Amino acid sequence: MTATAQLTLLEPACNRDAALALFDSLPPVSATELTGRWHGRELATGHPLDGLLAASGWYGKQFDGLDSVHPLLFCDPAGEIFAVDPKKVPLGIADKVPHTLVERVRGLLGVLGPALRTRRYRARLRGVEHRGVVTAAMVYDHLPIVDVFRRIDDDTVLGLMDFRDMPEPYFFVLARD
Repeated sequence: MTATAQLTLLEPACNRDAALALFDSLPPVSATELTGRWHGRELATGHPLDGLLAASGWYGKQFDGLDSVHPLLFCDPAGEIFAVDPKKVPLGIADKVPHTLVERVRGLLGVLGPALRTRRYRARLRGVEHRGVVTAAMVYDHLPIVDVFRRIDDDTVLGLMDFRDMPEPYFFVLARD
């Protein structure tokens, strides 16, 4: 069975062990292969953050070079995609905020956008060993977060967010624009 078919079977929801099994079965991806803008979606595993990114208007990530990464792209209600400074997003309390409140705040992205936006890159790509495999990873500049990637196919990767403040990994999928 192809990795794409395996992912399709796991979506829209699976458990942590099934997501880890898929992640571990996938080949690594090099950092240079990630160049471009990628649209994201989560792989729901019962993680406390499940549903939060979709409710907030998260769009994905943009990799312009090894040292030039926008780790958080959002889409406002008008459809404009913009980069957000991760330091301005309260990720430490994100799992404690009701998703309905997040959805209401998303409607304010047009107003809040200028305070959250950045043109500066806030992450870097590096090869990192994770779960015994060296693969591309995105290292946030100011947060204890590393997003590790494995290849589904040429235009799709499975991401695993390793956040020091959360014991369980958070899974997401990126598809190349």
